[in-house]
Amino acid sequence: MAHVLPEKNEQYGTKEYWDQRYNQESDDSSFDWFKSYGEVADILRDLIPNKNARILMLGCGNSKLSEEMYDDGYKNIVNTDYSGILIEKMKQRHGQTRPEMEWHEMDIRQLTFDSGSFDVAIDKGTMDAMMTAKGDVWDPPAEVIENCDREVDEVVRVLRKPGGVFIYLTFGQPHFRRRYLTRPGTTLEIKQLGEAFHYYLYILRT
Repeated sequence: MAHVLPEKNEQYGTKEYWDQRYNQESDDSSFDWFKSYGEVADILRDLIPNKNARILMLGCGNSKLSEEMYDDGYKNIVNTDYSGILIEKMKQRHGQTRPEMEWHEMDIRQLTFDSGSFDVAIDKGTMDAMMTAKGDVWDPPAEVIENCDREVDEVVRVLRKPGGVFIYLTFGQPHFRRRYLTRPGTTLEIKQLGEAFHYYLYILRT
């Protein structure tokens, strides 16, 4: 694992880093930021009661979240990542065993899907990677604000209205994250997970 870690944290926000990392990793490698599906499955099942819901996975990486949700009955999952190297690997890995899942090379700040075409969107750590640019966390750089706003704007656009749900899992506390998730005509719920070390689940409903 050490050989694929970036020299600087801000590299987490670059396509070049992820392309290099996925090129170096073995085809069966996987990595999950924050909680695994097993740790949040009950919450997600409650938030997504319809197993036929069309789900958009934002910055899927080689996380096991999509495959474990698929195996739990959520067959209509559309995965996106801006690393074409990663997407090709995931197509090869899951094409035969999980044929209904889709894989698209795509930037979450500029989604090419139709407006109102998804029931659910999930971000597990992707927005956090865009926040690694140098700067004050209390007064983030303009680049960070623009990137995060573009992601959320695109997510709100592609979610159906009313009734769409954006689920964002992060360690980012509300005073650092709420600013990016407030949109007219939506409601925001925040759940705190864990005990000694807290994670936060942000639930934005359109």
